[in-house]
Amino acid sequence: MRIVVTGRNIEVTEGLKNAVEDKIGKLSKYFSESTTAQVTLSVEKDRQKVEVTIPVKGNIIRSEQVTNDMYVSIDLVEEVIERQLKKYRNKIIDKQQAAADFQDGFFDNNEMDDGEIKITRSKKFDLKPMYPEDACVQMELLGHSFYVFINAETEQVNVVYKRKANTYGLIEPDY
Repeated sequence: MRIVVTGRNIEVTEGLKNAVEDKIGKLSKYFSESTTAQVTLSVEKDRQKVEVTIPVKGNIIRSEQVTNDMYVSIDLVEEVIERQLKKYRNKIIDKQQAAADFQDGFFDNNEMDDGEIKITRSKKFDLKPMYPEDACVQMELLGHSFYVFINAETEQVNVVYKRKANTYGLIEPDY
């Protein structure tokens, strides 16, 4: 696995680069040599952020961690990605579709079966046409972090969700 390290508002020192290569390099046991991990280190005020993006055929494995210490952020981001891989090993992609992106033993490794996804509850409800702003109000009234609705303007299924700092996001399909 190749690791590309870039910095935003920070100079990537040899120590930081070595720390990233040591920690993220541990993930190379899961990926083929042709897989590239994009690692971005950034600093905003006292926030030390590490973003790791690993594109695999048809999907993206991604994690972002923010602490007040860059080395702690690097440790955390590696742990999160490894947990994601263990949890979603059988769900990330079809084995035949992107077998080239992963090591041969990745899908056969039995140590990671503890994260099997099981849907325990299913809900059905009527989707009502409404504007995104009304959907945000409805979401707040229900106390949820997201809300699915039919957009009255586009007549498509959309999702509004609550973001950090009490802002909202809108997910629309891109056909």
